[in-house]
Amino acid sequence: MMLRDEKSDALVDGDDLLESTDNPDGQEATFGEDGQMHEHFHITVEKGHGLVRIDKYLVNCLSQISRNRIQLAADAHCILVNGNPVKSNYRVKPLDEVSIVLSYPPTEFHIEPQDIPLNIVYEDDDVIVVNKQPGMVVHPGFGNWEGTLLNALAFHLQDDPKFNITDPRLGLVHRIDKDTSGLLVIAKNENAKTHLGKQFFNKTTTRRYNALVWGVMNEDEGTVDGDIGRDPRDRMLFTVFPNGENPNAKHAVTHYKVIERLGHVTLVECRLETGRTHQIRVHMKHIGHILFNDERYGGNVILRGTNTGKYKQFVKNCFDICPRQALHARTLGFVHPRTGEFMSFESELPSDMAQLIDKWRTYSSGRDFEEEQVK
Repeated sequence: MMLRDEKSDALVDGDDLLESTDNPDGQEATFGEDGQMHEHFHITVEKGHGLVRIDKYLVNCLSQISRNRIQLAADAHCILVNGNPVKSNYRVKPLDEVSIVLSYPPTEFHIEPQDIPLNIVYEDDDVIVVNKQPGMVVHPGFGNWEGTLLNALAFHLQDDPKFNITDPRLGLVHRIDKDTSGLLVIAKNENAKTHLGKQFFNKTTTRRYNALVWGVMNEDEGTVDGDIGRDPRDRMLFTVFPNGENPNAKHAVTHYKVIERLGHVTLVECRLETGRTHQIRVHMKHIGHILFNDERYGGNVILRGTNTGKYKQFVKNCFDICPRQALHARTLGFVHPRTGEFMSFESELPSDMAQLIDKWRTYSSGRDFEEEQVK
C-alpha cells in the first residue's frame, strides 16, 4: 500500500475558504479560518496484494478510522476506486487508486446554545439552509466564542436527538466570512454531512455571489484563473500567484459577469468554480476591481472618482450605509442528500447592500463620467 499526499479542492465557501493542512500519511484535512470539517485519503494498492473487500482493506490501512465511518462513506458513494464510486463489498486489486472522503470525527468541544435569531430559509430532517446576516461569525474561535451561527444552531437543534453538541463544527460543510451575508447549508446528521461534503469536494454545488467593486469593468464577463496563497508580505492577506509557481498556493477559478455599471463602481455576479480563502476578494483585486469598502484589501478608501469635497462626502455616506465589504452569497444549489433532488435557493440583497446600490444608481443617473476628473 502507498499513501500519498495530494492537494484537493477544500470543502468551502467561496468567500472565505478553508485552508487545508496536509499530513504525511496521505491524509488531507480541510480547515477553515476556521477549523476542520472533512478528511480525504488517497491510497494506491500495492502490487501483489490479494483480493479483499474494500471495507476490510480500509479498516486495516486506516487504523484510526472506525468501520462505521467507512461504511457511511460507502453508503454515501464517497469511496472511489479509479475515479468511480464503489460499494463496501468491492474487492480491491493491485494498483487500484482508492480515494475516500470522511466526515471529520467530533472532538471534545462544547458549543454553548444561545437563543440568537436565525433566518432559516429551508429545513427538513437532513438539512437547514440559513440566510446569514452580515456581522455574524459562523463558528466560535479566538475572540469570538459566543454569538456565532453555531451557537444559534446549537440552541435551535438542542432538542434534536441526532444533534451532537460535542462536534466542533456541527453540520458545517462550508462557510462564509463574518462580513459577508447570504446562504449557507448545514447538515443535520452524519449521512447528510458526508453527502454534502462530497458535493463541495467535487465542485458540483452552485454558488453565486453579488459584489459591488470599484471601477468600471470594460468586459461584460470574464474568468479569473490564478492560484491563491498567503501574501508573503502580510500573512493576514491572500494574493494571486501564477499557476504552479507557489507550491503552497491553491488553484482557484472565479467566473464573473457584469450586472450593472454605476459610474465609478460595478455590480457583478461571481460564480465560484473553486472555493479558496477570500477568493472573490482576492481575484477581484487581482484584476483591478477591489470590493467596495473591503477594508482588508484596501477598498475602504476612494479608488475611483473625483477629488471634490462633494464626491468625497458621497462616498463616505456610502461607506456608512454598508460598513463592510459589499459581498453577498445570493444563490446556493445542491443535491439533497436523501431524495437526490437538486435544490436551489435565492437570497435577496440585504438592506445595506440594496441601499448602497440604489445610492450609486441615483448618483450615476444622467451623469457624464468622462467629464469628471478621475483619480
